[in-house]
Amino acid sequence: MTSILPARVLTLALAAALLLSADARAEPTGGFSAGAPVGTVALNADGRTASAPPDAPQEVVDAVAAANRITRKPYKWGGGHGRWRDSGYDCSGTVSYVLHAAGLILRARDSTGLTSYGSRGKGDWITVYANAGHTYMTIAGLRFDTSGRGEEGPRWRAQRRSRRGYVARHPAGF
Repeated sequence: MTSILPARVLTLALAAALLLSADARAEPTGGFSAGAPVGTVALNADGRTASAPPDAPQEVVDAVAAANRITRKPYKWGGGHGRWRDSGYDCSGTVSYVLHAAGLILRARDSTGLTSYGSRGKGDWITVYANAGHTYMTIAGLRFDTSGRGEEGPRWRAQRRSRRGYVARHPAGF
């Protein structure tokens, strides 16, 4: 019994070290250019579209462009899940569409599926907030969501939203 106990302790210690290492890799470390702060998406004068910051990686530029393409679409339950181009989008269809257009996801996921997407924690450029009932995202600091004040459907939202009850996930490296 004495020879088994140290092996179990060693195994548990190794498992804990691996988990801590994975958590450290999943945490954002700041900007990409020598620790410089990440730029912020700017809401355009039309109040409906946004512009990517000049220092944004191409995937972020593509995500902003994709979000802009669907800002006039209505909320549609199940929208964006059967096909990428749809007449409307629900919350998870919206987030999936934007991530897919940026080359960061292969297939649409529902909000529960997005709770395990990518890496844990807030990203430097893109963060997905998800729970079993709703999901939304921030791209370079600006929220893209199907719910909020004003019109329903995929929209850039300048108002902050509580993150309570949501898990934060991000595409690896973003």
